Amino acid sequence: MHYYKRNLGDYAKKAGRLTMLQHGAYTLLIDSCYDREIFPTLEQALDWTWAATEAEVEAVKFVLSRFFTLDKDGCYVQDRILCELLEYHAKADTNKRIAIERETKRKEKSTNRVHDVNEPPPNHKPLTINHKPITNKNTATNVATPEGVSETVWQEFVSHRKAKKAKVTQLVIDGIVKEADKAGWTLEDALKETIVRNWQSFKADWVLEKQTASQKAQSNMHQLTRGQTAPVAKPFWTNTDILEVENEPRLLR
Repeated sequence: MHYYKRNLGDYAKKAGRLTMLQHGAYTLLIDSCYDREIFPTLEQALDWTWAATEAEVEAVKFVLSRFFTLDKDGCYVQDRILCELLEYHAKADTNKRIAIERETKRKEKSTNRVHDVNEPPPNHKPLTINHKPITNKNTATNVATPEGVSETVWQEFVSHRKAKKAKVTQLVIDGIVKEADKAGWTLEDALKETIVRNWQSFKADWVLEKQTASQKAQSNMHQLTRGQTAPVAKPFWTNTDILEVENEPRLLR
């Protein structure tokens, strides 16, 4: 993972009063964790930050003790980095699956395509504008009320799609059914949610909590987490740990 978001305001609130040496150690540790997608032991942390002098070693140890948690395997883990790595891998797996499915469908369509005997040869001149085939505009929206959906909800959904200039086709309904199943919703509840929230369609990701993606990717990240349950990343401002340094309280991440 070679990119991550860095909120300067949040960082300043939690680590703004570190020394320059501690800032450098913390930045190098964060970058290394995202780049390697693993969490370090103390020896690895010193190696990743190139700590050579006694002051540099102390800066690394201080940052580890304040911003990371030592797990049972001797690795220093940070909850926020862990959750973002899990979400990154979950999205990557989803994108890979979608790409494979799209390519498979494309190949099947190309293989199964049968040319009509009446199809004009490739060098046939295209039809003029006066020869456009007549299509039935009502065919695309002629979908019966799905099973398990009340007539009232269905009519409201059809009107809602019409207001958004979107057609109601069987393909659209099949897609909503699939997404509703992912979210554990009935089709009628999904249609109601679409109307209430003024959505054009329905996606499971829009109603599931953010950590769901991380939980689904837990098995793929077993090596990263070493079997532990991924914690939910907390915003910087919810951490109320206070360290007294030089008689002044400091909020630490």
